[in-house]
Amino acid sequence: MRLQGRTAWITGAAQGLGEALAYRLAQEGCSGLALSDVQAEKLQAVADAIPRQHPHCATLALPCDIRREQEVVDAAQQITHRFGRLDILVANAGVIHSAELTEMTLEQWQWQIDVNLTGYFLCAREAAKLMKQQGSGVIIQINSKSGLKGSYKNCAYAASKFGGIGLTQSIAMDLAPYGIRVNAVCPGNLLDSPMWQGTLFEQYARKWGLPEEAIRRYYEAQVPLGRGCAYDDVANLVVFLASDEASYITGEAYRVAGGQL
Repeated sequence: MRLQGRTAWITGAAQGLGEALAYRLAQEGCSGLALSDVQAEKLQAVADAIPRQHPHCATLALPCDIRREQEVVDAAQQITHRFGRLDILVANAGVIHSAELTEMTLEQWQWQIDVNLTGYFLCAREAAKLMKQQGSGVIIQINSKSGLKGSYKNCAYAASKFGGIGLTQSIAMDLAPYGIRVNAVCPGNLLDSPMWQGTLFEQYARKWGLPEEAIRRYYEAQVPLGRGCAYDDVANLVVFLASDEASYITGEAYRVAGGQL
């Protein structure tokens, strides 16, 4: 219960890592969770389910496209109206489309930049407005190991994630005088996540002419610890960074990649 009584906003919370983080923050004592995603029905199902497991935690489903400035502004206003404060932002929403440079369309490029970088900026900006009034708060971006090292046939994704780390470091300096800490978490390959199961395995298998299971074995073999990244691996670090135990940590990007980097 290291986050007892705190209010958090999690983007990309309808499934996968975002959903797992929502449950974990409730488990750790958050009394309010604002959950955003573009998948409204799945999002509402998560928002309805969490209080059944954690009755102390009130939830607010906020269907929102984080690329749209007014939708993000409206979401932040609803958080203020419902909970009166915001202690933690977990900027988790992200997208990926794998393509070699000469095959990448401008639309595919822009989509990833808009969600992964501009969306993070918009959410962090609106969260910071609330946190500055309080004189406290924590912003955590879910970045990627691709924000620390170039990624094969993923130029747009890597560019958006490299930019996210620059943004994290910069706004950490902007917000430090107000008692707000900003950090990034850089997971390795979440091989059981919807991003991999619903997108990347199929894309890589088609491009390389290999079965999907061979793709999985290939990526597991790249990790010294011999497995993909699990949701709990990420959640453990997110909880620490959101807690008072990390009160002297800001502007950092932490790897959770099993030694791959």
